[in-house]
Amino acid sequence: MTANFQSALPEIVILTAASLILLIDLWLPENKRHVSYWLTQFALLVAACVTVRGLHNEIVRAFHDLIVADMAGDVLRLFSFVALSLVLFYSRTYLTLRGLFRGETFVLMLFSLLGMQVLITANHFLTLYLGLELMSLSLYALVALQRDEAAPSEAAMKYFVLGALASGILLYGMSMIYGATGTLQIDLVAQSLAGTGDNRVLLIFGLVFAVSAIAFKLGAVPYHMWVPDVYQGAPTPITLLIGTVPEFAAFAMLLRLLAGALGAPEMQIQWQGMLAILALLSVTLGHVVAIAQANLKRMLAYSTIANMGYVLMGFLGADVSGYTAAMFYILAYVMTSLVSFGMILLLSRAGFEADRIDDLKGLNQRSPWWAFIMLLAMFSLAGMPPTIGFYGKLLVLQSAVKAGYVWLAVVGVLAALVGAFYYLRIVKLMYFDEPVDRSSIEARGDTRWLLSGNGLALLLFGILPQLPMGLCFVALVQSRYF
Repeated sequence: MTANFQSALPEIVILTAASLILLIDLWLPENKRHVSYWLTQFALLVAACVTVRGLHNEIVRAFHDLIVADMAGDVLRLFSFVALSLVLFYSRTYLTLRGLFRGETFVLMLFSLLGMQVLITANHFLTLYLGLELMSLSLYALVALQRDEAAPSEAAMKYFVLGALASGILLYGMSMIYGATGTLQIDLVAQSLAGTGDNRVLLIFGLVFAVSAIAFKLGAVPYHMWVPDVYQGAPTPITLLIGTVPEFAAFAMLLRLLAGALGAPEMQIQWQGMLAILALLSVTLGHVVAIAQANLKRMLAYSTIANMGYVLMGFLGADVSGYTAAMFYILAYVMTSLVSFGMILLLSRAGFEADRIDDLKGLNQRSPWWAFIMLLAMFSLAGMPPTIGFYGKLLVLQSAVKAGYVWLAVVGVLAALVGAFYYLRIVKLMYFDEPVDRSSIEARGDTRWLLSGNGLALLLFGILPQLPMGLCFVALVQSRYF
């Protein structure tokens, strides 16, 4: 029993904190909402400390094999806690100015994080589905928090309808896999594959539905329809949340289902072909359509679609180096997205959303430092050295070549060149155009230091990528994804 609770201790911390903040916030006056904010940050700190202290060097299954605690899960948990904490730091001023700095925002964020943690540690199809739904329902509510605005409500409705469809597809796929293998336990599915000769067609159909649902959560083409509308319609802090923290949970979902449950060589052949097609469509459509966007959030949405295609390339290797490349790419992408959306939040003010590309014109004349930080983010998204994004793209392209998908790697390089056009267009606007808005850029001290550190980390880990790369590799080896 003690081992069970130790394995789920970070989730217990987050659940307890969310419940307490929900109650405490009821009694707080309007001018004391910062108490709920700091309690949320404290809960994330405690959860991170608990995770680091209980880092698993071996695989532990708990609660009758419903969850699995391993180093890969612990590292993804830790990344999630840090990312959400940065989201809250960057968003504080924006939320305050728009009346969203209140308890339900923080509680919903914590419940969505709890769903992600359950998803990361899932060892059973039911646990995985419960985590997915807890995360998704919380995100739907967060998108619609501005009830008096039409755009967030419309975005939330689209997200909800398409998300419900994807959840149904996933359930259907899981039921087929269960029918073919006779088990809902993820690690036992892999052991049951040898005896599924008569049910192979049913198993492949289940795989198709499961991969389709995961592709929706990642925002890969052709399941990408919700991404640009939700990114543009949601309040920018919620866009930042959706574009960063859930990516770790989606990666864990891919890892558990494909590398774990369906990692047998005969099944790898099936899902490698599907992922190759999804990756091809995502990198091409994402980069090409992004060129035509005038809205910065919408442009970054199509950039996300393209980047998820590169993540899928890493999985084509179907070995520990490929999974390491995908995990490292997710980390690099999340770090970069935190900076790019953080800059939008920094430039926004009361009555003004800095979400158009033209809003970045002449940023270097207003603040050379923030123009440099945004330049690092654009270079990283474009995959240009010496930023972390360069090594991310290099590793996933190497993985695709190693798996025999040379043609896909070539398409990936060409698509990256197309993407460099609109990323460098942002740099051109910042450094060579006259500013439309000459107002001073105000920022809280903690936001200023953390956003600057986040931006410099893109450069630091581009010059010294061994630390995050080695962490991802060790975590996956310890979790026996090889």
